[in-house]
Amino acid sequence: MKKLLFITAGVVGLLSLAACESDSDMASRNLSKAAEMFEIDRRVIFYNGITDTYMLTIEGRCSIEDRSNQLEVTCKVAENAFMKHFLGLSDNVTYFAEQLGVADVSTYHHRVIFKPQAIIPDVDFRGDVGELLE
Repeated sequence: MKKLLFITAGVVGLLSLAACESDSDMASRNLSKAAEMFEIDRRVIFYNGITDTYMLTIEGRCSIEDRSNQLEVTCKVAENAFMKHFLGLSDNVTYFAEQLGVADVSTYHHRVIFKPQAIIPDVDFRGDVGELLE
């Protein structure tokens, strides 16, 4: 009985916290998820602040991962076809990304993505079968 009461209290607590989230926070989170699923067209521009020049522009359905001193941009170019770009960031090199179109996302519901096929990994075998038999 105590376990059921504890679980119920936890669920109510989580729902209360979720209900306190602003519309803009919810929309922002859902837009980010849509972009990570390659559903949103973006333009990413790399800019040199010393020379005032654009170094590179990437457009398409792209996901952005900002790592320390490096930006990774993965773009979907066709069905099951992707390209990944890397650019080092420094004192004088920065980037900005813009969303090129509108996206229909909810301000009331969290978007949850479940991909059951991700549970079973693809396994690539590299090696010589003859070595296994020795």
